[in-house]
Amino acid sequence: MSRYLVTGATGFLGRHLVSVLLSGGHQVVALCRKEPAGFAGKEGFSVALGDVLDAESVKRAAEGCEGLFHCAGRVSRRPEDAEALFRVHVEGTKITLDAARAAGVKRVVLASTSGTIAVSREPEVLDETALPPQDVIARWPYYRSKLYAEKAALDRNGPGFEVVSVNPSLLLGPGDVLGSSTGDIVKFMEKRVPMIPGGGLSFVDTRDAAATMLAAMEKGRAGEKYLLGAKNLTFEVFFGMLERVSGVKGPTMKAPKSLLLAQAGAEIMERIARRMNTESPIDRVSAEMSQHYWYLDAKKASRELGFAPRDAIETLSDTVKDLRDRGVVWPKD
Repeated sequence: MSRYLVTGATGFLGRHLVSVLLSGGHQVVALCRKEPAGFAGKEGFSVALGDVLDAESVKRAAEGCEGLFHCAGRVSRRPEDAEALFRVHVEGTKITLDAARAAGVKRVVLASTSGTIAVSREPEVLDETALPPQDVIARWPYYRSKLYAEKAALDRNGPGFEVVSVNPSLLLGPGDVLGSSTGDIVKFMEKRVPMIPGGGLSFVDTRDAAATMLAAMEKGRAGEKYLLGAKNLTFEVFFGMLERVSGVKGPTMKAPKSLLLAQAGAEIMERIARRMNTESPIDRVSAEMSQHYWYLDAKKASRELGFAPRDAIETLSDTVKDLRDRGVVWPKD
């Protein structure tokens, strides 16, 4: 069994990854800024206080670890968070990987995102051979920073220090205690989604993504990227599935096909919401993103890592049940 350092262990993917590692008999060192809740007493689990921006704390935590799972990050669609996103994702990745290598770590699995590869204005199904969609994501600080972080990580791949990138699509499933990934499901269930976007999405169960992260550590090819997605769906079909699973009626009005009209509509809603001192049902960045297609082909991960996603309905059902069980959304009649 191996000893692994995990950053972002308290996040949605990180928590499930820690469970997968401990269940497999591995030892886990979690780099955390403060003592995390919910992990106390777990055999094989220890906490190292530190930060991905603090090289010395990373190096101390990485001593004696064979591998690093770098899952730390911040999720935000707000343009004003661009600097903070760049600092955590790009600078944090450089500092963490360099410190881990100095401590003797030999192999890294990076938790990236499908948005560094598989997003387009047309309903194309893209795989790892596609060029980074820089012209598309240039206006979205989160995905822009994740692209630069991924490049920084893979640039460090070489003899004696191997780096593999795992690129999951939208993470769903139970246990998103920080609300970083399931926020749009909550909005749907609370009837705060005003219309059906014109694009399409891909999603994957975070439990399947976590299991594939371990497979990437054990047998992923160094320097390679692996897209993970269970289902490609238009938003109209996705909302229909959510309706059946949750019993909540979704929106019936469709967003305009034009990206410019969708942007303009979102900006008008934001201005009205500010004047009324309330929250807009949709922001400009979300409106832009939902007019695109996030379709991907995960055959490479299936072939090389044994990625076998569970049924999409199971994932959606477990997501909805978890949100209701935790009181994130109230049950609907």
